[in-house]
Amino acid sequence: MSKDNYRALTKVGKPGAPLVFAFHGTGGDENQFFGLAEQILPDAAIISPRGDVSEMGAARFFRRTGEGVYDMADLGRATEAMAAFVAAHKDRHPDTPVYGFGYSNGANILASVVMAQPGLFDRAGLLHPLIPWQPDPAPELKGHQVLITAGKRDPICPWPQSQALFGWFKDQGAEVRTEVHGGGHDLRQGEIEALADFLRAPALEGAA
Repeated sequence: MSKDNYRALTKVGKPGAPLVFAFHGTGGDENQFFGLAEQILPDAAIISPRGDVSEMGAARFFRRTGEGVYDMADLGRATEAMAAFVAAHKDRHPDTPVYGFGYSNGANILASVVMAQPGLFDRAGLLHPLIPWQPDPAPELKGHQVLITAGKRDPICPWPQSQALFGWFKDQGAEVRTEVHGGGHDLRQGEIEALADFLRAPALEGAA
C-alpha cells in the first residue's frame, strides 16, 4: 500500500483540523519535527515519515553523490514514492486541508513533490531548501501558499539559489512568504515563528 511506503510517526487529529506532514533533515528521523507540528497545530492529524535512504547511517529521503549534488534518478524515485504516500493518506482525510513542512533534505523532497504534483498540498513550508536544477513551469501552483526560509550565509543552500527559488514560486503565481536571517544553515527562532504563523493562518476563501 502507498500509505506504507515509509515508516512514520502518526497522530489522529480532531475533525476539521488540518492534516500535517513533517519532513526531517539529513540525519533526523520521524521524531525530529513531530513535536513541533503538534505544538503549532495541536488538533491536527500529523504524519512524520522517516527517509528510506541511508547516507553513512544518516537517514535521507533521496541519494546524493556529494554536497548539493543530487542523484536525480533517485530523486525521481523518491518524489514518486512520497507523492503516492501523501496521496494515500490524503484520501483517508477527505475535505481536510493538507499542509507540509520540512527542513533541509526534508524541504527538498517536499519541494520536489509540490513541483511534480501541486495539488497535493494546500500549504508548504520549505525551511532551507536547495533546488540545484531548473524546475519546469508549474502554473497549477497559482494561489497555493508557500513559505521559504533561508540564511544569507548558508554554505549548503547558497543565497543566490534561495533567491532563485523565491522567484520561481512567485513566477508560478504562488503566494510566497519568506523568512531570511543573516546566518548559515541553522534553523532559528524567527523561522519557527514564521512557520507557526504560516500554518495557523486562516484559510483564504476560495483557496486551492
